[in-house]
Amino acid sequence: MNYNEVHDAAKTQVGPYCKNCPVCNGLACGNAMPGPGCKFPGNVAARNYAKWQEICVNMDTLCPNADPDVSFELFGRKFSAPIFAAPLGAIDMHYGPKYKDQEYNSILIKAAYEYGVLALTGDGVNPDIMKSAVSDMKKYEGVGIPTIKPWNKEFVFEKLDILNESGIFAAAMDVDGAGLPFLKAMNPNAGSKSVDEMKEIVSYAKMPFMVKGIMTVNGALKAVEAGAKAIVVSNHGGRVQGGVPSTAEVLPAIADAVKGKVTIFVDGGIRSGVDVFRALALGADAVLIGRPILNMIYGGGEEGFKVYMDKIVGELKSTMTMCGAASLKDIDRSKVYLG
Repeated sequence: MNYNEVHDAAKTQVGPYCKNCPVCNGLACGNAMPGPGCKFPGNVAARNYAKWQEICVNMDTLCPNADPDVSFELFGRKFSAPIFAAPLGAIDMHYGPKYKDQEYNSILIKAAYEYGVLALTGDGVNPDIMKSAVSDMKKYEGVGIPTIKPWNKEFVFEKLDILNESGIFAAAMDVDGAGLPFLKAMNPNAGSKSVDEMKEIVSYAKMPFMVKGIMTVNGALKAVEAGAKAIVVSNHGGRVQGGVPSTAEVLPAIADAVKGKVTIFVDGGIRSGVDVFRALALGADAVLIGRPILNMIYGGGEEGFKVYMDKIVGELKSTMTMCGAASLKDIDRSKVYLG
């Protein structure tokens, strides 16, 4: 199957909230909840996408002619590209009944591993979601990153016990989920974490820890202080908090503050290899992509994942060739035009 065939096949599999648009730009689904939308004014995803498109890349073809190297290293392991799968949850409710979280994650983990990248997986009120993901990751050298909601500390430690015992590559927490009602309803209370609380959590984990949901320089500095080895600039907590800036807008300042101290991922609205190039130029080390990958898996399973990755990696390589970047380390802010 080619990209168009997989994308067309997904049209009969996703919905009714996700519209499987030709380009996933957040316009058709803005306020669709359940679904991929967010609170009023419902423009978080659309703003993410639009801001990447405002950044132009600088062409420079007076350079050696070579196939660009897009390999990426994280925590001592080499990956085929700086493009990982973002965690998604409540799959059947938000995107259609074809898959439950456990089934979707199983396909995603295997497909990502075989492509030479990895998947972050979501969390939920059903504890089997994370347990099932861990079981699948163990089949593939533990390569994957389970993402834990900011539950109360006791529950977080229970989940980390499972990861610690299973030899999982890394762990993450999506701290921007702090406002979710089911977290606030817990006893003891769950949600936002102080730096001291995050230090305890990071120290308890026996693997590198990633903090997802960073949107300010101060937040990035606090994540570094807490001992995080990686951060994800992400506003998907915007699903429960409207009116936030795009990730492209805040990334440069965050990168200037913590580049070299922590690995920087960015998530939100990245839809092409050109967007990946833009993100790396603004200071990210790698990117996460969620909804487009989900649509391709709904349309073509593991093959759909490979078709999508081939497309976006090919676009990244093409952009690198046209902009004079032989490897990822050559992509810096001089490669983009910011006006």
